[in-house]
Amino acid sequence: MRSIREVARLHFEFGRSQNDIARSVNIGRATVQEMLRRFSKAGLTWPLPPDLSDSQLEDMLYPQEGGAKFPEPDWRYVHRELRRRGVTLRLLWEEYREEHRDGLGYTQYCTHYRDVTSQLQVTMRQVHPAGERMFVDYAGMTVPIVDPQSGEIREAQVFVATLAASGYTYAEATWTQGEEDFINAHVRSLTFFDGVPRVFTPDNLKAGVTGADYYEPELNAAYLELARHYGAVIIPTRVRKPKDYAADRVIPRVARQGRRGTARSFPSSG
Repeated sequence: MRSIREVARLHFEFGRSQNDIARSVNIGRATVQEMLRRFSKAGLTWPLPPDLSDSQLEDMLYPQEGGAKFPEPDWRYVHRELRRRGVTLRLLWEEYREEHRDGLGYTQYCTHYRDVTSQLQVTMRQVHPAGERMFVDYAGMTVPIVDPQSGEIREAQVFVATLAASGYTYAEATWTQGEEDFINAHVRSLTFFDGVPRVFTPDNLKAGVTGADYYEPELNAAYLELARHYGAVIIPTRVRKPKDYAADRVIPRVARQGRRGTARSFPSSG
């Protein structure tokens, strides 16, 4: 219940908007709105009593009929499964509700999971100055593209560029991960961002890095020329160093979201 305490603090002490609170606490605006509604309905005031525990606060905000508790998910399993490609909290919640029809709602499920993971041991956080770095990669998972005239379905690659400081993300579908598509996707991403970062940080895909090396990777000539044109530098991630790549959670999420719908037209390149 740490998140509700923080939501209440930002709301009552600082008068922040629900949008600002949602961004600060990293939860949805609808979740913030629901928490504040329950806070008011429970007759709570800020500051909270110093002797009010997290479990007591949870019981007041989310009372159960007859005092019964919702079945608690196996958070270790949830945390482990989320590392697998294509697995989301919503998918795991749906599995949980299939087994426990009267279990936690989706919002509560996400809130509980964030509270659990906030207590996990973490490694050093990377801090990126605004405008310094842009991570680029392909999502790995493809998306189906339908020709509206013939009905033919083709699988397209998903190029993703993410600004390191803000997490602001650009994504587009291209037919291949080849050099031309890769370079053109960069150009369109910079147009979308309306600016150029100082550093491009690609994963070691062949369209950008022709020779992966721990210390001196060999860069694709066209990619190098692109960086020179824009006055940027290219610093690929190191081989077998996933922590160099801060956007590793953004890329698969974009791919999963893309697979839920069908694109309306073919990619612009190739």
